[in-house]
Amino acid sequence: MEESMILSQIKQTFDCGEQDIRSYSPLTLAYVGDGIYDLIIRTVAVERANRRVNDLNKITVQYVKAPAQAKIVEALQPFLTEEEMEIYRRGRNAKPHSSAKNASQSEYHKATGFEALIGYLYLTGSMDRLLELVKVGIEAAGMTI
Repeated sequence: MEESMILSQIKQTFDCGEQDIRSYSPLTLAYVGDGIYDLIIRTVAVERANRRVNDLNKITVQYVKAPAQAKIVEALQPFLTEEEMEIYRRGRNAKPHSSAKNASQSEYHKATGFEALIGYLYLTGSMDRLLELVKVGIEAAGMTI
């Protein structure tokens, strides 16, 4: 798959070597996925309306907190390929070293699986699929942004 322009630029600018994504732990994928998902939601929130930063943060938090991510990934599962489900399951079943603050353990694990999937899709250059799944997941969960 072709890398996204930003991923390609990051690798080139910082002289990053090629890595085998399959060797990354699910928690590493989730670490990257958390940042990418947050960036997507922040971008959409800003593009939809120029608001005060405090208001933008309130909107963003509704989508990036673990219970919301768990709801999104539950609604998204029928749309996932077998490979995507496997990445999700690996992330969901990983043993994070932190605990959920405002979520149940189940929600936290599902959110970790969702973030692992997002990280995997980003690192494999599957931005079109990543954005499609985020959009479909939000809509299938009955949420609007």
